[in-house]
Amino acid sequence: MAQAIKIAIVDDEQDMRQSISQWLALSGYETETFANAEDALKGLGSDYPGIVISDIRMPGMDGIQFLKRLMSQDSALPVIMITGHGDVPMAVEAMRIGAFDFLEKPFNPDRMTQLAKRATTERRFTLDNRALRRELGDGSGIMKKLIGNSPVMERLREDILDLGQADGHVLIDGETGTGKTLVAHALHAVGAKAGRKFIITSCVGQDEAVLAQRLFGPAEEGGELPLTEQARGGTLVLEHIEALPEALQSRLLAWINEQGTPAETRLIAISNLQEQGKTCEDVLRPDLYFRLAAMKITLPPLRQRGEDILSLFSRFCEQFAEEYGCDAPEVSAQEAAQLLQAPWPGNIRQLSNVAERAVLQNRRGTGSIASLLMSDSDNAQPAMTTEGKPLKEYVEAFEKMLIDNTMRRHKGSIVSVMDELCLPRRTLNEKMAKYGLQRSDYL
Repeated sequence: MAQAIKIAIVDDEQDMRQSISQWLALSGYETETFANAEDALKGLGSDYPGIVISDIRMPGMDGIQFLKRLMSQDSALPVIMITGHGDVPMAVEAMRIGAFDFLEKPFNPDRMTQLAKRATTERRFTLDNRALRRELGDGSGIMKKLIGNSPVMERLREDILDLGQADGHVLIDGETGTGKTLVAHALHAVGAKAGRKFIITSCVGQDEAVLAQRLFGPAEEGGELPLTEQARGGTLVLEHIEALPEALQSRLLAWINEQGTPAETRLIAISNLQEQGKTCEDVLRPDLYFRLAAMKITLPPLRQRGEDILSLFSRFCEQFAEEYGCDAPEVSAQEAAQLLQAPWPGNIRQLSNVAERAVLQNRRGTGSIASLLMSDSDNAQPAMTTEGKPLKEYVEAFEKMLIDNTMRRHKGSIVSVMDELCLPRRTLNEKMAKYGLQRSDYL
């Protein structure tokens, strides 16, 4: 869950602090107040989860000095300055230093709320991007987010690292539930624009005129900037690109062409086209499609990921078991084979849903994984993929899952795992090496 965005109010006049705080609280914001800049600096770190509204004229450290200190700590922190009549030169200086905007006394409270909305939206993007950068900023971070050691997942991680560092726009496609939005986050986080704005919106379910204004403007007076402006210098992600009306496809292409090379703002288009026998190329105008598809990532369906299915299922079960305060279900060899053979039309999203229901069943002491797979199918028997695998692959996948789960449960205790699985140390070490399992990952 995203952290709540706060508003710090800094003013030496108590009545002013209280009135601003009360008004913003009525608008749904969480506020905190400071009587002087010195006290505020003690409570505002470089990752302060919010914005600042500060008076310019204050005794001791004035607003300009305060702003300079804040910008030296975090140049992306939105600071709205309050100026008195005749302080326009000071307001201009504040904007030059890096202030987000300014309000001139006496100001309209609605104008302040509009500015606060824009500033808090921008701050949330900044903080979310920083968090993503910390999680996904290197190869090991991506490995943790994009679980799986199948060849198709290894290639996907390589593609993300390669295309993330490139300047061009990207088209992501694949079946529903394969994790396309996560890949868009990863592309941004490992690229040159990491830490800058990451803005995501959907092209589906919106009136064409509303979508046009949201994307390209013009903005209403006091309203939010169009998304193409908000994303300037960062990444703009358009989900359901296939739903973009033809007229807006032309405007989007014009915007892309205006970017030049390298592009100031990167566009990542996500296609969720589900119409049988059609591709994104069939529904987009050709010049737009080829501009986007010069760099294209197609996500693999879950049924092609082999033993990744068991790794993901185990991870989801652990997460839901922790959430519901119960034990994760133990998977038998037969159930592991059924999970590997299921066609998974809903891909990772469907697998997560089955894992959650398996945990809830296990908490009640009823049901089986096979029954869950049958309930997801129109057939009386669990649906099976036609992509058969040799018995050896099923056995190895189950063995790896069993060792992995046992290592996690015993937090890397080799002796405990040897006892539970009745394996000598040498055999356990050989199998862990074979499956790429490292004790340090479980400590």
